[in-house]
Amino acid sequence: MIIQTGNRTDIPAFYPQWFANRLREGYVLVRNPFNPQAVTRYVLDPSVVDLIVFCSKNPQPFLKYMQLMEPYHQYWFVTITPYGKDIEPNVPDKTAVMETFRKLSSIVGPDNMCWRYDPILVDENWTVDRHIDTFRNMCAVLAGSTRTAVISFIDLYEKVKRNFPEARTVPLPTQLTLTGAFVKIGKEYGMTIRPCGESRVLESAGADCSGCMTQKTFETAIGQNLILPPNPNNRSECACYITGDIGAYNSCPHLCRYCYANADREAVAASMRQHDPASPLLIGHLMPGDKITHPVQRSWIDPQIRLENLFDLS
Repeated sequence: MIIQTGNRTDIPAFYPQWFANRLREGYVLVRNPFNPQAVTRYVLDPSVVDLIVFCSKNPQPFLKYMQLMEPYHQYWFVTITPYGKDIEPNVPDKTAVMETFRKLSSIVGPDNMCWRYDPILVDENWTVDRHIDTFRNMCAVLAGSTRTAVISFIDLYEKVKRNFPEARTVPLPTQLTLTGAFVKIGKEYGMTIRPCGESRVLESAGADCSGCMTQKTFETAIGQNLILPPNPNNRSECACYITGDIGAYNSCPHLCRYCYANADREAVAASMRQHDPASPLLIGHLMPGDKITHPVQRSWIDPQIRLENLFDLS
């Protein structure tokens, strides 16, 4: 199976010791965000966990625990945008994050790394031309450390509207202009541009709209074919395969104003006060009335050698 760590929070940046403890103890508990007394227990063992997927804006704090990841396949989505503290208050200096990206890539390889330049917002400060220039400069630094750059344009979820009221959607013609420019720059630096959760009309600008967290992505990272269960992701505009997330909402202190996973800074502060690195739950502890379920876990790696692999000369 595949374990996701980062669709709800940034575990490598803020909870690295907790996750290291989970790897050492061989299991993790996850509270259902929609039914809090329902708790799932996942075994963390490479015999049943084919891949661990990370999403982070700052992987650096987890680097000292990388030896614990040696038995596992892993894939890293690292978000590096050009925005400042007015939009991303607690994200570290981007030059340092790019250096960490390069260091991480030297450990796991470029096929196991993805750079996310998202969400893209356009205003009088962040103009189209400024985005294009910045994207090119960042590509020059990250070239060779990844083969994929994922982009998306800001979505105005209710939480975003509340925390970032001046944000505006990006018109489709502007999306096409930026996507076309990014595709051209990406080719210069050996990167495929993949939109995340966007209209397939961006294919007309040369983007690869097949998805950013897909079966092919994971098979490339693992180096083997997978037989995946039906995709639990129900978003029609998204082709990504998302399952087994061990994070928790309202627990990311980056406090990015465009974040869909935090209600507000008070909710995040409350979660942080409940965090215990020794607990099997990311936030808090087991409570009376909690019901723990043990899902069937098995490897999804296909043991059969497929015909196309016999003739793969790449």
